[in-house]
Amino acid sequence: MEALVTGGAGFIGSHLVDSLVARGDRVVVIDDLSTGRRQNLEDAIAKGALLLEADITDEAAVRDAFEAHQPDVVFHLAAQIDVRRSVSEPVFDLGVNVAGTLKLLEAARQTPTRRFILTSTGGAIYGEGSGRQLPLDEGAECRPDAPYGQSKYAAEGYLSLYSRLYGVSTISLRLGNVYGSRQDPLGEAGVVAIFCGALLDGGAPRVFGDGHQTRDYIYVGDVVDAFLAAAESEALGTYNIGTGVETSVLELGRLLANACDREFEPEMAAPRPGEVQRIAIDSALAADELGWRAQTTLEQGLRATAASFA
Repeated sequence: MEALVTGGAGFIGSHLVDSLVARGDRVVVIDDLSTGRRQNLEDAIAKGALLLEADITDEAAVRDAFEAHQPDVVFHLAAQIDVRRSVSEPVFDLGVNVAGTLKLLEAARQTPTRRFILTSTGGAIYGEGSGRQLPLDEGAECRPDAPYGQSKYAAEGYLSLYSRLYGVSTISLRLGNVYGSRQDPLGEAGVVAIFCGALLDGGAPRVFGDGHQTRDYIYVGDVVDAFLAAAESEALGTYNIGTGVETSVLELGRLLANACDREFEPEMAAPRPGEVQRIAIDSALAADELGWRAQTTLEQGLRATAASFA
């Protein structure tokens, strides 16, 4: 299989590239290296993967990549993922997450691309979970609290449109808070990387607010399995990819401190305005239609993550 991975030099993308290369697929990566790292792909490149240093908003570069490599499957992970930047620069956020996705969809419909998979977001699209029946399934109302969630929601809509209008086989995966090795502290799930670094350096992790805010943390290896399952499936639409389990920031810190063999003595800080207090997503649909379930417990995942930082 010829696979094209946008954002393949990033945290999640590079793990996906490694798995694709390991199973013998031909892999082309598009990444502008603004947040991704070339070193994340060193092993994959040595084994035959190709890195094209380009921006997904560059229409000519995207078109050339599709024409040259004729991908069977597109894994679209490149994105503007900083929630705070989306608030301060909503037009930039829109340009990357919506216009960039559209340029890829246009290229995909003009080549014999078999499958187009979008990386979307669970927490940022559904918004605040307090007062709602958690975990939320795909039928829950979408209430984005920032332009980032809104732009991802719009990108999902364009995938659905291209499926109906042009017959492109599309699927969107709404991910929980992904963590694991190579994680960048950018974004909400970056708390695992931030805490891990602080604990191993002998510092005090900073906790904003009372620490009781919850997230649905999912290990990167399980997310890669979800992408591979989506690529092999013919299912269309939107699917949650999470554990369905709420974990508070304080509980996360205690578990991670135990994995690092350190004491958890956080520095408490003022709450951040607009932060979601509770969220967890129901992935029963992915289990039923994609045959995917998270296999890694939080304790197992955090131990693996801590070992990668040591």
